[in-house]
Amino acid sequence: MIRFNSDYTEGAHPEILRLLEETNFQQTDGYGTDEWCEKARELIRKACECPGADVHFLVGGTQTNATVIAAALRPYEGVISADTGHINVHETGAVEHTGHKVLALPSSDGKITAEQVRRCMKEHFASPAFEHTVRPGMVYISFPTEYGTIYTKKEMEELHEACREYGIPLFVDGARLGYGLACSACDLTLPELAGLCDVFYIGGTKVGALFGEAVVVPDPAVLPNFRYMIKQGGGMLAKGRLLGIQFTALFTDGLYMKISKHATDLSDRIRAALKELGFRIYIDSPTNQQFFVISRDKYEELTREFALDLNCFLENGDVVARACTSWATKEENVDRFIEELKRI
Repeated sequence: MIRFNSDYTEGAHPEILRLLEETNFQQTDGYGTDEWCEKARELIRKACECPGADVHFLVGGTQTNATVIAAALRPYEGVISADTGHINVHETGAVEHTGHKVLALPSSDGKITAEQVRRCMKEHFASPAFEHTVRPGMVYISFPTEYGTIYTKKEMEELHEACREYGIPLFVDGARLGYGLACSACDLTLPELAGLCDVFYIGGTKVGALFGEAVVVPDPAVLPNFRYMIKQGGGMLAKGRLLGIQFTALFTDGLYMKISKHATDLSDRIRAALKELGFRIYIDSPTNQQFFVISRDKYEELTREFALDLNCFLENGDVVARACTSWATKEENVDRFIEELKRI
């Protein structure tokens, strides 16, 4: 079975495994206070052009989202998200479990707009019962989104400005951040992204690491005493150096962006083939996820050899399938997939 169903089906980049093996018997302090974590922090600060940023390492995306949001909000506040946002549809209510409501806004492409944020805030405070409802206290977006779409620099600037107007933080879920920044449609750099949000994280689990996410807080005052929250939320790894070593490898010699571009280049090939063969593109994604419409019969035939993600069923019975590439996807497997698409 050749897997295109997700971007974390493989282990880790060989450079990470090499460095983990080389350092296996080193003795270090725990909980992210070791020299490897500090080296990774400095590399990430340099890449983000944020010399004063706090950088924290957590073990997984769900813990990262729930911990950041719980740390940023007051008990009576909720977080604005697209209705398709990961925290709203795919984390088993993790944010609500911390006591904060997800305030979902409608979206057709996975994104929300600055105007939607302003409308949400205005409607809350215009209500005579505003003190009896959950106060919007943060904006959450994903880059890329659950549909593989990305925000333009202009859209990010507009969201940033809307959040400044109401004094609420903008949080960017970067579980697939490399695939967004490396795609040909992106007009944002990592330093620009860092300057347009209050907190974001650099995904490792889906972009070359065995596990782990790096939370970047450009202004540390936004999340004071955050390590207490990491520990309480179960996101602090005793053998923290395992995270530092992985992110040191990923941010040495541009490895993170190189392997991300590998994934988006192969995804571009799949998208081009789908269009050429007449498949309907359900969401036009420039990143590593491709959503396309296929009949149920052809989907079942295709998935005898290729694992795909079944996104949803359409009213006519057709399937919306997702083909997902990763840092480790082999070119020959993409070739084989395209040949099978031609055959069916």
